[in-house]
Amino acid sequence: MNGPRRDQDESSHSILMGYLLWIFGFMGAHRFYYDKPVTGTLWFLTLGLLLVGWLIDLLLIPGMNRRADRRFGPGVKDYNLTWILLTFLGLFGVHRFYLGKWITGLIWMLTGGLFLVGYLYDYWTLNEQIEAVNDELRVARA
Repeated sequence: MNGPRRDQDESSHSILMGYLLWIFGFMGAHRFYYDKPVTGTLWFLTLGLLLVGWLIDLLLIPGMNRRADRRFGPGVKDYNLTWILLTFLGLFGVHRFYLGKWITGLIWMLTGGLFLVGYLYDYWTLNEQIEAVNDELRVARA
């Protein structure tokens, strides 16, 4: 869902999830979660800018959370659950099964997330994938 959300009390992203992923933030997890794939990759390659950027992000997470909530609306498929599945079970394709992507879920399961390249791809695009699935489900229910 692009544009302003209808109900400002609804939330697609969780600040608690942002801080939990921040613990792994030197690997960029929280930045990917908040739809910042370029800096997420930079954090991944530099261990959170030698941990300095990682520590500064402790203060930046509330703003990143507000921007993500404005950009992505909640839907049937939960952003937080999908990110947990990718972060901890992504090599097995569990997040793809949850999104209804059975064929690529099987490919991920058999190839370790397409030999880790697909895993990184999903870090870059997961928010958009969730948004697309939720949009399809909204249209199907209308």
